[in-house]
Amino acid sequence: MTAGWKVITDWLAARELQPFAFQEQAWEAYRQGRSGLVNAPTGYGKTFALFLGVVIDWIDRHPETYRDKTKNGLQLLWVTPLRALAKDIGRAMEEVLQELDLPWQVGIRSGDTPTAVRQQQKKQMPEVLIITPESMHVLMAQKEYARLFTSLHTVVADEWHELLGSKRGVMVELALSRLKGLARKAGRPPLKVWGISATIGNLDEALDVLLGQPDPRAVIIRAQLKKKIALESVLPDEIEKYPWAGHLGLRMLPKALPVILESRTTLIFTNTRSQSEIWYQEILRQCPDLAGAIALHHGSIDAELRAWVEENLHSGVLKAVVCTASLDLGVDFRPVDTVIQVGSPKGVARFLQRAGRSGHQPGAVSRIYFLPTHSLELVEAAALKAAMAEETIESRLPVLLAYDVLLQYLMTLGVSDGFDADEIWEEVTGTFCYSHLTTDDWQWILSFLTTGGEALQSYDEFRKLEREGNFYSCRSRMIAMRHRLHIGVIVSDAMLKVKFMSGGYIGMIEEWFIARLQPGDTFSISGYILEFVMIKDMTVLVRKSKAKRAIVPSWGGGRMPLSANLGRILRRTFNEALSGASQEPELRILQPLFDLQEQLSHIPGDKELLVEKIQTEDGYHLFVYPFEGRLVHEVMAALLAFRISRTQPITFSIAMNDYGFELLSDQPIPVDADNVNELFSPENLGTELPMSVNATEMARRKFRDIAVIAGLVFQGYPGKHKTSRHLQSSASLLFNVFKDYDAHNLLLRQAFNEAFFYQMEEARLREALERIYHSRIVITEPARLTPFCFPIKVDSLREQLTSEKLEDRIKKMLKQV
Repeated sequence: MTAGWKVITDWLAARELQPFAFQEQAWEAYRQGRSGLVNAPTGYGKTFALFLGVVIDWIDRHPETYRDKTKNGLQLLWVTPLRALAKDIGRAMEEVLQELDLPWQVGIRSGDTPTAVRQQQKKQMPEVLIITPESMHVLMAQKEYARLFTSLHTVVADEWHELLGSKRGVMVELALSRLKGLARKAGRPPLKVWGISATIGNLDEALDVLLGQPDPRAVIIRAQLKKKIALESVLPDEIEKYPWAGHLGLRMLPKALPVILESRTTLIFTNTRSQSEIWYQEILRQCPDLAGAIALHHGSIDAELRAWVEENLHSGVLKAVVCTASLDLGVDFRPVDTVIQVGSPKGVARFLQRAGRSGHQPGAVSRIYFLPTHSLELVEAAALKAAMAEETIESRLPVLLAYDVLLQYLMTLGVSDGFDADEIWEEVTGTFCYSHLTTDDWQWILSFLTTGGEALQSYDEFRKLEREGNFYSCRSRMIAMRHRLHIGVIVSDAMLKVKFMSGGYIGMIEEWFIARLQPGDTFSISGYILEFVMIKDMTVLVRKSKAKRAIVPSWGGGRMPLSANLGRILRRTFNEALSGASQEPELRILQPLFDLQEQLSHIPGDKELLVEKIQTEDGYHLFVYPFEGRLVHEVMAALLAFRISRTQPITFSIAMNDYGFELLSDQPIPVDADNVNELFSPENLGTELPMSVNATEMARRKFRDIAVIAGLVFQGYPGKHKTSRHLQSSASLLFNVFKDYDAHNLLLRQAFNEAFFYQMEEARLREALERIYHSRIVITEPARLTPFCFPIKVDSLREQLTSEKLEDRIKKMLKQV
């Protein structure tokens, strides 16, 4: 046993603790100089598996002087996707260092870090720096940034499963490639790179993406520990045989209140920020005693308020917090013993992540209540139970060839100390994302940064870098300042701060929402009901209102689609419901609904696709149920409409939800047993898909974000942001210019690729069509709307009617059926 190992095990023993086997495996692998990935359930000490490994190694190297050595420079860079997570991790690390009498400093670097702290870090780096991906690149945009990393030997990417599959993950890949390059150039030992991951299906690939290139010594350390999760559905007193999204939800609150009141602390997860605002107000209305003991937490709430909520969750002051994905990740809130999930989380991994917020310590049971917003979501609860039992967890597909992030990164290097093209080419192609980057594409990117490319070479503002031989740098102070202001890949609509007339910030609201309001209108945010006064200097000024009702804002992001894994298990679960053999309470209570569906139409089996043809006073309906999620259904519906319209002239309107989609026409729809298989054929998908959906328009929408990330569209200075309409028109203009005059533009290619892979989910659509083509397709012609098609029909009405009219229309529809 080494000196460091003994110090740590003695310290743990004094606290009546002992390390888990996976933690000791991680310490040993780290001591051997290896890189790798640690995979363990939430609440079992993944952080200490690596942080204590670094501490052990330090004590081993300085056994006599480790308590005296100060100002050692940056040793450990800890990358985190969430600012809330940074504070929590920092607190845990500082406690350990204090108890070990190790005089290391722990610093945090994120968008919330004050300027004075940043300046101090620049002069003297702490030994441990907890940082967001964006802030890593901000550091690299500073002059002489390399000296900040001269003593760095370890980088840990926390919650790597959350970053993988996103452009923020690509930012981490590029930053790691530069840090490795700096170590190599200075003749230092190779950088040790570790990832921490909880729920993910493709761990091996996750490690490959993190390391960039295969490393035979790299190791995946899996904790052989099972997290006990107790899922209990909150069942309604009676099941409506014709369910629709949202009709349960708040009506179930009286059943949820006892759970909240009997628990020490409860997190109430909703899927959208608007939903969280509604639930917060309604809980307070139905249970005024919770005033002061309940709070709200989502990404648009002011940072200070979020910090206050997090602090009071830690101390156990708060009894309940209504939140969104802002509290999904590994923040350690020990007092939380219960989680309520409002509506389906739409994915197994997300559900496990949220369940793990409760019982956040070894051996504790994570208790989660599933509260459906409509009856059929109870089937998803039963499917989630099956998925947990089978340990079926979604994979995250890594991002490939994100040219916009690469352009931004090269500008970051250009505005700091400049870069040698050959050196950076070696580093960039050593990442997973850019391993297939061709030399032609690389030359195009360098040329684009220096000349603006074929279409923009006449405009000085697009000539951002200057070239001297093989060396590229930015000489314009204005271009450099503009670039530093907008480093990052999270692109959202223009956000305005919300502030009381008397002073004090409340949160952020999207510009399009405020544009609809008149002075005197009331809306709710951060749990307050506010009266809109005016907009001044890009700030929304408000005062508190005593109004009982207020408009609830909706933020971009919308509804999450059903994951492929959950969809597959859902199809199987319906099959179990059909057999009547299931003992799950969620399926037993839905039996009357299933009986009616089977009586009027059919319940599709695992290897079947149900198609319903129904005629009502609205016209001729075709309902199809692939159970593949909203995004796939939207594109599949357009493809089906296109293929039908080639046989005869016909016009459709389209509606969809996560279970299926509807085509509605004013004339009979020519679909029958003879042609239905061909309509779902995966043949010719590559040519027919762009023709069936407006692929150019989808690519145009994607291009706006790409143009912002690549730095083609300037978002404005702080406090003077350009309106989203201005950004959109600027991006559209560039899109048209490239399409007409620079057809080989890589950003244009990327926009179409992203539209196909992310918006249309082309790979998943192809897989679904293959499955359907080899399944039995059952066509029924019910005399009236069925329980399965009713929620899709209601969703189609939402688009065209106000909520009052919607309620009335649903009542009429219910009378008809």
